Amino acid sequence: AFVPDGQPAPHLERTIWTEIFTVYYIATMIWAWINFWRAFNRMLTRSGRRRMIYLMAGATAPALGSYPYLMYGSSVAARHPVLFWSSALVINLLVGGLVVVMAYAVAFFGVSWPDRLVKSRLFKWILRGPVTASVTLGLMTVVRRGGELFDGNPYSAFVPLTMIVCVLLLEHTITLAAPLWERNLFFGGDRDELLLLQNIEERLLTRSDLNQFLEAVLAAVRDHLQSPSAFVAALDDGELALITMAGNRNMLDQKHFPEVLRVAEIEEGPERQEFIWGDYWILPLRKRKKDMDRDETPPLLGILGVARPPDQPGDKEQNDALWLLAARAALALEDRQLQQTVFQSLQDLQPQADTLQRWRASGRYDSKASMLAESLPPDGDLANWVKDALTHYWGGPKLSGSPLMDLQVVQKTAADHDGNAVNALRAILRRGVDKIKPEGERRFTAEWILFNILEMKFIEGRKVRDVAARLAMSEADLYRKQRVAVEAVAKSVLEMESHAKETK
Repeated sequence: AFVPDGQPAPHLERTIWTEIFTVYYIATMIWAWINFWRAFNRMLTRSGRRRMIYLMAGATAPALGSYPYLMYGSSVAARHPVLFWSSALVINLLVGGLVVVMAYAVAFFGVSWPDRLVKSRLFKWILRGPVTASVTLGLMTVVRRGGELFDGNPYSAFVPLTMIVCVLLLEHTITLAAPLWERNLFFGGDRDELLLLQNIEERLLTRSDLNQFLEAVLAAVRDHLQSPSAFVAALDDGELALITMAGNRNMLDQKHFPEVLRVAEIEEGPERQEFIWGDYWILPLRKRKKDMDRDETPPLLGILGVARPPDQPGDKEQNDALWLLAARAALALEDRQLQQTVFQSLQDLQPQADTLQRWRASGRYDSKASMLAESLPPDGDLANWVKDALTHYWGGPKLSGSPLMDLQVVQKTAADHDGNAVNALRAILRRGVDKIKPEGERRFTAEWILFNILEMKFIEGRKVRDVAARLAMSEADLYRKQRVAVEAVAKSVLEMESHAKETK
């Protein structure tokens, strides 16, 4: 039965069912703690044991906060109300803290995020949720009590105003303070590395930034020499690619533009010498000399072209200024090349990092099963691996060092190629390409586009512009369809791997 006017607070009346419930409650708690102890003893890692301790500590919250203690101690509590309410307050605060500890312990389960990210998100959720709600409700209560005290109206317009202002201010404060507490509380010994990664966005030179800078350089070049046209081109994989052009675009013969590299053997030419190509003066843009011999010529990054009459003499001051501007453009191209290397490294690192994070997350609780389990790679990672392997189809580090070498289907197929895993992987890729081949004689029609792209681009090793011209499509469209074709091959490889696992 319920005692609504009980002292010091309403409570349930003690009956025979109270004794039965108490016995059941104690037995359940004992059995739960036995299981906790067994789980703790099965933990093999230090982090796993630490989180089990957190979970066991948090599990005391139900024992403190869920049992109706007043059924046994209402008379004592009635004689000492201050002690009762003080104990209730302390227990409620303790229960709240223990629930947070329990949430922290289980927040890592099944999550591949790093520990610092889990801690940061949990802390941010606590501040944005329970803390914000508690502070807001507390201030609203104070405002209501103040309204009752001054004018007898507890529900004045200040109550919703207080709620809105409090929520907005707290949320904004949490957003501003988040980077500060993340650095001081959760980064630990990795603070310098993580801060460097966080600041990369502010330091990177994007494509738009590069174009903007090079346009400024070309504007200065044209203004200095009164030139009608100027351009900067970068050397990518042995081919020139136009990056930025200013002035009269009709003066540049883009059809024969790649031939400019052969003019006066620019790549092997002197470090600081102008060359003539049509109506343009060509200035080689080279890397800065770092850890190189004094007589060694730095690698070529690109070229700076300036349109002016070839017989126009230039004084030393003009030439020095022109080469200074060329050095600025070369510095931008060098930074661009370095950042492309960084981006490629990050792309290559992402699949392995994701796999390691998944293993690390599952290893918190079952290290043996997680480390011995064989799992298929994600589709996105597999497509990238297939593309890299196809790029070096006839030999190269992207084929011989491909993660696809670890697939069971490759290891099984290697037995048919005298144990040569490289030839086995090449055969599997060939099989995957053939699976998207339409029936009948090869044609250059729409249904054959995916197969023709793979055959011409990777198997035959033709250049992108030649493949695009043969298939009558733009290079951008070619890259889009190439991605679809590679994903189709990756899907075939995944099916072969699944079949190999089933027949193991």
